[in-house]
Amino acid sequence: MKEIILLTISGEDKPGVTSSITSILAGFQVNILDIGQAVIHNTLSLGILIEVPKVSESSPILRDLLFKAHEMDMKVRFQPVGEDEYENWVTGQGKSRHIITLLARKVTAAHIATVTDIAARHDLNIDKITRLSGRLSLSHEQENTKACVEFSVRGASDDTSLLREEFLRAASELDVDIAFQEDNVFRRNRRLVVFDMDSTLIEAEVIDELAKEAGVGDQVIAITEAAMRGEIDFNESFRRRVALLKGLDAGVLESISQRLPLTEGAEELVSNLKALGFKTAILSGGFTYFAEDLQRRLGFDYVYANRLDIKDGVVTGEVVGEIVNGARKAELLREIAAREGVCLEQTIAVGDGANDLPMLSIAGLGIAFRAKPLVRQSAKQAISTLGLDGILYLIGFRDRDAIR
Repeated sequence: MKEIILLTISGEDKPGVTSSITSILAGFQVNILDIGQAVIHNTLSLGILIEVPKVSESSPILRDLLFKAHEMDMKVRFQPVGEDEYENWVTGQGKSRHIITLLARKVTAAHIATVTDIAARHDLNIDKITRLSGRLSLSHEQENTKACVEFSVRGASDDTSLLREEFLRAASELDVDIAFQEDNVFRRNRRLVVFDMDSTLIEAEVIDELAKEAGVGDQVIAITEAAMRGEIDFNESFRRRVALLKGLDAGVLESISQRLPLTEGAEELVSNLKALGFKTAILSGGFTYFAEDLQRRLGFDYVYANRLDIKDGVVTGEVVGEIVNGARKAELLREIAAREGVCLEQTIAVGDGANDLPMLSIAGLGIAFRAKPLVRQSAKQAISTLGLDGILYLIGFRDRDAIR
């Protein structure tokens, strides 16, 4: 009968602990069945599941480990594990795996308690908890802080739709974001990210800004809001809004472009994606003049948007070419993915409006960013609490990995 023992070593973190422990085990030709280590606030917790070979006895191994732990001022615990218990555990490792990502300005015990309670009620077992965000100083209050904890869970819920609904409800009540993704090879190998522009990359709706300059702001805003809620067909609403701009001096486009505020985290997100080799694109129902300006500033690889018709320095109230609506955005996502040689499962789409849902639904990771309730409920994932750089956490990116 094989002898299996779980070793747990804990104490103040210092160099050489793992080396010292495993060197003793090596002297007895021990097999390592599993190993894990974590350090929290300079306190080390090291777990090693060992198989003692028949040629060795456990008594001298445990004795030497006790002496070494005492020498290093560490605590060590031994727990025998039965073969049947081990085999059951191994079988459980083959279950489906998912990643739960909790994003907030500051993580509280209530946040963790809620997420883990929902997971437990759906028979999801937590294998690992990892903090992706950096440590925060307590010396002074910081604006726009970010906190993210990632849970690796094992198992399968009987009702995934209900699970997602509970996470969405909890996120709304706690003012946090909770993402639930299958932990597969595609999650770790995204290659293309496409963005809506208005109210996603920038904190404004450009057509509303143009309308203010044309003196038709209230009329256009009302149509915009109805379109974002999905109450009016996008093409119809777009043509109606553009028609109201007839006669606008085209010279105002430059001044509007200069004052458009970038969304929190947009620069950090795009610069890091580019450094990691991602391709990026703007797929906008807005206008090329402003999208191309963003391309120059942030370095997007592709830009597709609508072109305003301008004659003699005046906006005519017409659009040149095909309107970039929801269906067109999805089509463009497919085209760019094919051009770059990536499958749709490797793509990420980010948007806030109803016209973004077609591309969000076909992307491997569709993210509703600070979106209307209808869009949040329909998208695979949603971020409302943090800035755009919070998307990096959803692909397992840590703060310490950031390109400075």
